[in-house]
Amino acid sequence: MKEIKAFIPANRIGDVIAALKESAAWTAGGERNLTAHLVQGLIISASDPNRHYSVALGDEAVNEYKLEVLAEDDQVVELVDIIKATSRGAHGAVGWVYVADVVQTFKVG
Repeated sequence: MKEIKAFIPANRIGDVIAALKESAAWTAGGERNLTAHLVQGLIISASDPNRHYSVALGDEAVNEYKLEVLAEDDQVVELVDIIKATSRGAHGAVGWVYVADVVQTFKVG
């Protein structure tokens, strides 16, 4: 099992989640856990409307989402390709995607 983490521009997150849920890899089953967290990054955004000054960070910041998805090993390539394709905006490639091994999972309760 793998964990996919992706940093997605705030204006693209809805499209990315919808595309993931419509994919063959998603509907094939297996362990599923998808979370999206609003985060602030100190990166320069390609799009001016996404930039703002963060008093807490003391610098220009960008609001984006950190998407986390658990996937079976054989589904990772398809899911990463979907994330890369649907998160791309008018300014080309933005954000990052990471894939890491998940050694063990436990259900709570």
